[in-house]
Amino acid sequence: MPAATEPAAQAASQRSVYERLGGAEGVAMLVARFYRLMDELPEAYRVRRMHPESLAGSADSLFKFLSGWFGGPPLYVAERGHPRLRMRHLPYAIGRVERDEWLLCMRQALAEQVHDGALRALVDRAFTEMADHMVNTVASTGGQ
Repeated sequence: MPAATEPAAQAASQRSVYERLGGAEGVAMLVARFYRLMDELPEAYRVRRMHPESLAGSADSLFKFLSGWFGGPPLYVAERGHPRLRMRHLPYAIGRVERDEWLLCMRQALAEQVHDGALRALVDRAFTEMADHMVNTVASTGGQ
């Protein structure tokens, strides 16, 4: 009997993060909750004000990026080419405060949307590394 369960366990471990998050629907729900939190949380004021009034375009871009980044369809690359995240974010002064506010919203969205603790930790580490890479200034845009 153990031999029969090994392929199933092996297949499960080879599923992409995209699939483990629930595919397009799961990623879309994560992105939607993330941006609602950015609007709702006063603690995200600085990072929110870096975005346009309507977050629809930002949500669309993040969804498309995450789709490919998590192992699903490479929607962002197909539409806009290589993400070049750091380059695309250089016009914005991103300091530790903005990074932390972004991560606050994403971590709360993950906590609410991703019930698998190991998957949530894996995705959180990836987001933390990405957010750290986006920091391009020592000072916060909001002053202290």
